[in-house]
Amino acid sequence: MIGRKSMGQATPLLLILLSLGAFFATYNLTTMIVHNRTTIPGKWAADGLQSQIFTDPITEMPSDVKRPKDSKSMFHVALTATDAPYSKWQCRIMYYWYKKNKELVGSEMGKFTRILHSGNPDNLMDEIPTFVVDPLPEGIDRGYVVLNRPWAFVQWLEKATIEEEYILMAEPDHIFINPLPNLAHGEFPAGFPFFYIKPKENEKVIRKYFPEEKGPVTNIDPIGNSPVIIKREMLEKISPTWMNVSLRMKHDPETDKTFGWVLEMYAYAVASALHGVQHILRKDFMLQPPWDLETGKRFIIHYTYGCDYNMKGELTYGKFGEWRFDKRSYLRGPPPRNLSLPPPGVPESVVCEWQ
Repeated sequence: MIGRKSMGQATPLLLILLSLGAFFATYNLTTMIVHNRTTIPGKWAADGLQSQIFTDPITEMPSDVKRPKDSKSMFHVALTATDAPYSKWQCRIMYYWYKKNKELVGSEMGKFTRILHSGNPDNLMDEIPTFVVDPLPEGIDRGYVVLNRPWAFVQWLEKATIEEEYILMAEPDHIFINPLPNLAHGEFPAGFPFFYIKPKENEKVIRKYFPEEKGPVTNIDPIGNSPVIIKREMLEKISPTWMNVSLRMKHDPETDKTFGWVLEMYAYAVASALHGVQHILRKDFMLQPPWDLETGKRFIIHYTYGCDYNMKGELTYGKFGEWRFDKRSYLRGPPPRNLSLPPPGVPESVVCEWQ
């Protein structure tokens, strides 16, 4: 009788202890998930290497569990280009570094295509694998040549035979400095976050193309179309929308004035969001001298900005330096072979870009 009485008195206490244990277990799990989420709402973060944990849309899972380490998920490298000398020399450099890195350990780069939107073959056809597509009808781009980019991808995806499941959208002024793995994960493409793509700050204009019923503007990733690694079938769906949004934006005076030279980048960001596509934001995808000072373990150098320095190695951005490298100085042909060395003190990223 004493034993049964003691057990009866202990049962409520035991239930309370079990309830508290379940509460703390749930609390700890929730805290862990929240802690590992990116600080950008609605997006999945993967700022480090592939061995890091990133937030899966269903459950928290180490990324190296999602794909066996000994398997490869190859992607096709595709860049759009014109037949202008300025574009040609950049494409040649880009293709050279693609070949240098393609076979290295860690690379998942597949085949390569220069999508030439001049409408006619040029003298690089035998040097670089090239697919010729038509430009937009005369006058449609209003002098903004990159409007041809989405139209070029629409044509290429429709007509070309592409073996790889994924595609890297790249640009002529990209240099591969490390072998590039496939940074995408299933239905989540990988993109580089640009500090100047700010959908929230431009909500008034964005709402012309991304209506409120589609959700908050924070659903729009702060990216352009390049660099992006994405499934081929997803890009086939996005590209026509990307083309149409680009043209609508360019023909709207307010949008054209607001977005300027990054208009086509905003168009891709909006188009992918319209299709419900969200990108893994990879800061290690690319670096942009002179603002990024070290190459580290990043994969691509984007040499879009001019690099101006005095002979003390001090940046003089916005003012011609005693030493400078700017791709726009070579509109008619490639830089000469005898470019002077950067002065001491210039950041590693600029030295690497120059080499």
